[in-house]
Amino acid sequence: MRPILPVLLLLTSTALAQNPGYTLRTQSNIVLVPTTVETRHGDVLYTLKENQFVVEDDGVPQKIHLDQDTDSLGLSLVVVVQCSRSAGFEYAKLGGLSTLINAMVGGAPHEVAVVEYGGKPVLVDGFTRNPDHTASALSRIQPCDNDPDASTYDAVSYATGMLEARNDHNRHAILLISETRDHGSTTKPAQVIAMLGRTNTIVDAVAFGPGKTEVLNDLRYGGGSGPIGLLVMAINALKKNAAHTLAALSGGEYINFTTQKGFEQGLNRLTNHVHNYYLLSFTPQPGPNGEPSPGMHSIRVHVPDYPDARIRFRESYFAGQLDSSTSGNN
Repeated sequence: MRPILPVLLLLTSTALAQNPGYTLRTQSNIVLVPTTVETRHGDVLYTLKENQFVVEDDGVPQKIHLDQDTDSLGLSLVVVVQCSRSAGFEYAKLGGLSTLINAMVGGAPHEVAVVEYGGKPVLVDGFTRNPDHTASALSRIQPCDNDPDASTYDAVSYATGMLEARNDHNRHAILLISETRDHGSTTKPAQVIAMLGRTNTIVDAVAFGPGKTEVLNDLRYGGGSGPIGLLVMAINALKKNAAHTLAALSGGEYINFTTQKGFEQGLNRLTNHVHNYYLLSFTPQPGPNGEPSPGMHSIRVHVPDYPDARIRFRESYFAGQLDSSTSGNN
């Protein structure tokens, strides 16, 4: 298998209003499912064939395609770094971040932008192809300790807007470095889910260990709760661990660290996964109205020849109409 970076398509939109009661109408034409397969001992399986995968959409096996060559595609990457709350305690561990970014983008054509955020996202450096500019931008990020918010949904929304404005054919990705929960966003979780799809974006997340940061922050700032249902279950999961859920829903990778060693090991693991994806795809089966069943769809990937394999894959996509009654959940 040739090394690739993952990309996904959740949905394509035909209407999106800019108020809390908006209605998003979507139609999913193709679903891309970046997938990593490891043995139970942690060794990556590189040589699997298309007919060895089983991909299920809401439990129904799909006819799939395995893309063998995406190396020629460019990459637009937005690095999104939290600067507020407990982030300052973790900055000393992030010394290898520039190296990670260079390893992630590899030799493919690429451009990188840097955003920091607390209560709101701030552009540190626009898209550049120069790695020295990116390293300089990362070095300018400083803790904003007095900011009680960590508006992760707002920051991811801002980054997806930057990617959407590129108007190119590059793969779109966000590298999110944050604590696990959102605090203070005005963007609704359902909107984030839909926006990631509309911009064909994956999220790779590097999260501060909750054992150290989230307990402290919950005591200081308070926690949250969530509703039920398949879409609202995703929303609830976002509230419990925004970083992990954004990665899982979009087909990206997630690492969590509490120590310098854990951070370095996580970076190596993330880089290895990013460059060893299988890019699977399928066309959703139309329902009676000629379109896929509306709402959230659950994706599962199996490799019957390796029943004990550890498989990471994009877990869901959204089709149909996202109305105000769902998008308004806080």
